[in-house]
Amino acid sequence: MFLVVRDQDIKSGIATDKYFIWTERILREKKVNPFVVAEFTASRWGIFSGLSDVLKLMEGIDVDIYAMPEGTLFFPHEPVMIVAGRYLDFARFETAMLGFVCHSSGVSTKAFRAKLAAGNRKVLSFGTRRQHPALAAMIERAAWIAGVDGVSNFAAEKYLGIESLGTMPHALIISFRDQVEAWKAYHEVVDENVPRTMLVDTYCDEKTEAIRAVENVERVDAVRLDTPGSRRGDIRKIIQEIRWELKIRGKEDVKIVLSGGVDIEDIFNLRDVVDAFGVGTSIAGAGPIDFSMDIVEKEGEFCAKRGKRSGMKQVYRDWKTLEDDVRLFRDEEPEGREPLLKKYMESGKMIAETDMNKSREIALKQMEVIRITGREEEFIFDRI
Repeated sequence: MFLVVRDQDIKSGIATDKYFIWTERILREKKVNPFVVAEFTASRWGIFSGLSDVLKLMEGIDVDIYAMPEGTLFFPHEPVMIVAGRYLDFARFETAMLGFVCHSSGVSTKAFRAKLAAGNRKVLSFGTRRQHPALAAMIERAAWIAGVDGVSNFAAEKYLGIESLGTMPHALIISFRDQVEAWKAYHEVVDENVPRTMLVDTYCDEKTEAIRAVENVERVDAVRLDTPGSRRGDIRKIIQEIRWELKIRGKEDVKIVLSGGVDIEDIFNLRDVVDAFGVGTSIAGAGPIDFSMDIVEKEGEFCAKRGKRSGMKQVYRDWKTLEDDVRLFRDEEPEGREPLLKKYMESGKMIAETDMNKSREIALKQMEVIRITGREEEFIFDRI
């Protein structure tokens, strides 16, 4: 019904670049099909995700796959995933494998930076409306792995087992043509366990609507400012005014949620006055990580194109410092470091599975190390 490449077409390799079709034809006619080791690397740092889809794609194909667990922080030029097998068995799947990990890792990396920037404040993923709806579960999963505190897309409940969350749209208030009536209706109808977060910028300025909300609705847990970047005014000053008005009315416990064009710098600069950030396009529309797949061994011999390092490699990490040591797989392991690349598939059979919540724990563990070691701003502002 929708213009989406179907699962079976991706699985069969139709969603590939045409030059792989020519390559297959040439190699088959010339009877060339070497056993190769191909590694996935990028020239920047990021948070790895998308492995789960790669494993589903390659299941039943005679390859071995090694990878960092999803949620792992990787650094420039480190292998994050390795595919080993006869080249013709997986050649046409390079496009799809890259698509899975490039897009998902891009979302995870931006979400990770947003959560780092927020400090102890909450970050909520609000941006699936900025992407094709077929991608909603992938986007929310990638953001969740990276540490966001909640996701807004209702489909996450079916596909990921994550309870979705949300506040109210301007359309609700406009439907009532009166803010107070809309807020009261929300309080009366929505489940008791859902926070009463009132949208306060539909008709009047944010301060006026915030005051009207707390003075007219029985329960207000938070107010949401959806002030887009195009609006004039000092958003910090607006928030501080609202804080003042809430406090003098005995409503200092009412939280302030900010959404509408929020990006990394906004989060970092406003985290001292905002309780939670609804982040949309910045996370969901994140640019992909520019991974490439390169052959580094052929028939057991070192080989690589210029600019790449030959040989199947392992990455060893010191978890106290997040410092890595990259060595050949066959070399001796360094003491006090953990190998990051684990075997997930053997001869097309999954021997280990990905776990979204364990991946999230890995991401949050690394976030804590970054904070402890005083490297927050390096990652927040992408200076690695």
